[in-house]
Amino acid sequence: MQIAAWQALSTHGDIATNLARLDESARRAAAEGAALLITPEMFLTGYVLGDDTRPLAQAAPLERAREIAARHAIGLVVGGPEIESGACYNAAHLIGADGQVLARYHKAHLFGDVDRDQFNAGDRPTCVADYHGVRIALMICYDVEFPESVRAAARQGAELICVPTAQMQPFAHVNQRLIPTRAWESQVYVAYTNQHGREAAFDYVGHSLIVAPNGEPLAEAPSAGEALIHAEVDPAVVAAGRVANPYLDDLRQELFNL
Repeated sequence: MQIAAWQALSTHGDIATNLARLDESARRAAAEGAALLITPEMFLTGYVLGDDTRPLAQAAPLERAREIAARHAIGLVVGGPEIESGACYNAAHLIGADGQVLARYHKAHLFGDVDRDQFNAGDRPTCVADYHGVRIALMICYDVEFPESVRAAARQGAELICVPTAQMQPFAHVNQRLIPTRAWESQVYVAYTNQHGREAAFDYVGHSLIVAPNGEPLAEAPSAGEALIHAEVDPAVVAAGRVANPYLDDLRQELFNL
């Protein structure tokens, strides 16, 4: 399966503009052969929302994102605030090419005051769903920086981990060093899709990337500017990597309280 990661800066609070840009990016990605387009963290609304978080969650942009997926016959990973049972979450959704929601994930590891002031923490380390013959796990930004999260996804059979992110300065080393390590240590593809530019007090580092199970980047975006990058994801490569580097089989899980 070919996937595309779209590095972009969402427009704060302007759902209509963000959806229009998503529509064009989905059209382009589908035309270039991608079966799945991954967008940055909270792209539908912007990330630093403050008092606007709940009103924007209630604007229900997800339904319109589903229409975009179906119109261009491409899967989407998109995110924004979501209210459930009175709590407000930083959410990401995997939408199929027919517009159906295949997976919904709430960010479990909240980063600093920017997350804690806006969101409740999710209660699952990841979620996993099948799409186009690939087992896909969802995480959001800070989640992937914990090796336990990625290992949990791999133990559930994940072959691709999609990570919408809003990674900012001074943490560019996460993109450059930690993400390839996460792919290698659990033998999974990782698509790490970042915002770029500036939002509120944050300078986003860009440098979105798609990494193979051997830790080698397959596609990388620059540190500045919008970019659409592509790579092929092959479950056979994951299976071969796990035979050659059997971390999952050799891990003595009984030694750890995980």
